[in-house]
Amino acid sequence: MRSLFLFLLSFLSAVCGIQGASDFRICSFNMQHFGDSKSKKSNVMQTLVKIISRCDVCLLQEVRDSKHTALPALMAQLNSYDTNNHYDVVASERLGRSDSYQEQYVFVYRTNTVTVTGQYQYPDDRSGDVDAFAREPFIVRFKAPKTAIKEFVLIPQHTAPANATKELDALYDVLQVMKRKWRTENVMLLGDFNADCSYLAKKNRGKVRLITDQNLYWLISDDIDTTVRSSTSCAYDRIVVHGEKFYQQVVPSSAKPFDFQAAYQLTEEQALEVSDHYPVEVLMKATASRVSFNLLLILLAFIFTCS
Repeated sequence: MRSLFLFLLSFLSAVCGIQGASDFRICSFNMQHFGDSKSKKSNVMQTLVKIISRCDVCLLQEVRDSKHTALPALMAQLNSYDTNNHYDVVASERLGRSDSYQEQYVFVYRTNTVTVTGQYQYPDDRSGDVDAFAREPFIVRFKAPKTAIKEFVLIPQHTAPANATKELDALYDVLQVMKRKWRTENVMLLGDFNADCSYLAKKNRGKVRLITDQNLYWLISDDIDTTVRSSTSCAYDRIVVHGEKFYQQVVPSSAKPFDFQAAYQLTEEQALEVSDHYPVEVLMKATASRVSFNLLLILLAFIFTCS
């Protein structure tokens, strides 16, 4: 009887382990001037496709596709590379205070694991001192039925380095607006925040509500290096989760940079052709499988009967 109990217990653990392998991955990647010229480099595109295909949702920043050719090329290669999934994209308009330098926020997502249920371009108000952002957030709401959280909102931000403190604090206001607008507490903020080194001085951190609010969880800590260059060590890229409920659905210790240089055995020079940033990522817990739950009931019934 003891051996049967151990068999059932080990079988249940195995099933739960398989279910855990389907955790949902959210990523954020500053692609460093991604546009027509970079899209013509086959080795770079191959690496980008490998990186993005690891993610259920991937926020791309510094997309400077003025000719509207680079992003379609990336998506075509991505869908050709990963034939087990299908990827789609939702993107902001081109954003920036200067006509000569504009970027898009782009979300690439797997259509078989997640759907877009809403999108909102935060307004660009340049009256007086109200214009806090060089590139206003493009907020997207997603539904992911196989995750424990089910539905969540992503607020992206690529801060202007010289104005990082002000933009990070203003991002707190964006959070409050979206919580009211979409009546949700399940919000994640992510992107290249430039939230370290000379761009965010330690003396200024107490002025940033996004940092001081105890209901916000910074998943990438200050001592993590998200840069490719060996000569730098800065936690520029961050993932911040709002609320205890959302935080509890994050797989513990899963938030980290993805060192694609080591993973794909690239030299530093080759890696820098791709980007000077590593992507950052986090795993969301999957919904407990019905099979696992039923097996648990069987096991409990067995124990009760034999006791």
